[in-house]
Amino acid sequence: MDMSSDDISVVLSDGRPPVDTLAVGVSEYGLAGLTAVDYLADQESMREIGHLRTPGPPFITPFENGTPRHHTRLYTDEAASFAVLVGERFVPPAQAGSLAEAIATAGRELDVSNITMLTGVPIAHGPDDHAPFYIATPAYQEAYLDDTDIRPMGNGFLEGLSAELVTRGIDESLPTGVFTTPTHPQAPDAAAAIRLLTALKETHAIQIDTGPLEAFAANIEAHYQALAERMDAADTDSLPDDRMYM
Repeated sequence: MDMSSDDISVVLSDGRPPVDTLAVGVSEYGLAGLTAVDYLADQESMREIGHLRTPGPPFITPFENGTPRHHTRLYTDEAASFAVLVGERFVPPAQAGSLAEAIATAGRELDVSNITMLTGVPIAHGPDDHAPFYIATPAYQEAYLDDTDIRPMGNGFLEGLSAELVTRGIDESLPTGVFTTPTHPQAPDAAAAIRLLTALKETHAIQIDTGPLEAFAANIEAHYQALAERMDAADTDSLPDDRMYM
């Protein structure tokens, strides 16, 4: 099935199961969110059910051992009732809205009850801030956060894809949350990814063994370092400042 949102197409297999949670991670500073969802997708219980076609620069087709793959893919774990979106392509700010709509479309097709984005943030921080924080709609807070110790992020602004997803969550009454954590520029920041996965595990009753993540991150470091270099080479003048802070 091929569904379009502006210039972004969502392609899902016919045998996709309904799931409760859609977790999203894309290529951005520190690659913590992308590392987290890529690690989940690598588990044996996950199977690929679709992808997004996102034209326009910077366009990439990643490959491994000579085999190419779509840059933005959807995986599901039917037994655990969750899906992940792994986005290896940097999201140009001008396409954040249409990408968020495409993700929301995929969420509707999967009958999800919440969308959760995992993301790092480049802010000054001390050791006590090496923890996950949330920005979430009230419905998401009530359903997933009231019985946890995860702290809210203080005043600030979401921008880009996370802002678009949360705004749609407000407007469409779909519980939508962002788990974020201070992230270092090395790629990938495995410690930050572990913090994000810990938050997902605590709030969604998803069984996640984060023990092997350090080794996993080391194995993909060269690939993600190449992604980071592409991001650094992009025209930074066209990117908005990240003003989210605690």
